[in-house]
Amino acid sequence: MLPVYFAPLQGYTDHIYRQIHARIAGGAEAYYTPFVRWEKGVRNKDLRDIQPSRCEGVATIPQVIARNRDEFALLCDTVQEMGWTRIDLNMGCPFPMQTHAGRGSGLLPHADIVEDIFREMERRPEVEFSVKMRIGLNDESEGLTLVPLLNQSPVASVCIHPRTGIQQYKGRPSMESFALFYQEITKPILFNGDILTVSQIDELEEAFPNLKGVMIGRGLLARPLLAREYREGSPCSDAEHRSARMEMHRLMFQYCEQNLQGDSQILSRMRAFWQYQEPMLDRKIFKRIMKCGNLRNYLAAVEELAK
Repeated sequence: MLPVYFAPLQGYTDHIYRQIHARIAGGAEAYYTPFVRWEKGVRNKDLRDIQPSRCEGVATIPQVIARNRDEFALLCDTVQEMGWTRIDLNMGCPFPMQTHAGRGSGLLPHADIVEDIFREMERRPEVEFSVKMRIGLNDESEGLTLVPLLNQSPVASVCIHPRTGIQQYKGRPSMESFALFYQEITKPILFNGDILTVSQIDELEEAFPNLKGVMIGRGLLARPLLAREYREGSPCSDAEHRSARMEMHRLMFQYCEQNLQGDSQILSRMRAFWQYQEPMLDRKIFKRIMKCGNLRNYLAAVEELAK
């Protein structure tokens, strides 16, 4: 059975969501945090999210995103000072704001910079590093060029999302491209990309017997019990899905009421909670939730989901 890792999604899988998911849904081997970035220093928001006290009891792996060795070193210094000994490098983010700055999948065409970052990793043998990457920014040749560097690097594992950066989330992941990386990379390799069902995990396990895990983001946001279903080997009932969904909502809403200010802030965070669950919800109620302008109407709509 493959370990299932919860992929990071900015604005969705913050520390409170990770805590709630681990407590109510479970099944995930570990949770990767949304990336910590450098913007004239490390953002306080990012640091708050990886405070060890906020991650207590949940297997957590901080992720950083950097455009060069110096930026990577500064981020690692900060994360290590907080006590973390595992760090994931994001070489997969496809969003133009990051790729145009040479971060995320914007790193992939620059083998010289990637090599420098790997040398910085070698200076930190006390840290277990991993990499999450796309197959390239523009095409798979960019990622394949990095394979010899990856094989010689100190990274403990490589997670491949078989799309290019410029694709973002369009089209289907290229299983042919993933197979190439699977054959060439000598490090433990994980698969990420559009996993929505237990049967897809089973198919990956059969097709790639040396696979060391799968990383799921949007699929777990849509179906929080997915990792548990896979681990237990049996589907959860509709009632179990509904119960887990409503209990997660209760805890998330309670946190937002206590820590956010005003209807607008609370509603913004709660809409993110529901956004990827649309396929599992009554469409009319989902639209009401996403359009609510105040908490009274929002809670009335959510109450309909519990019936």
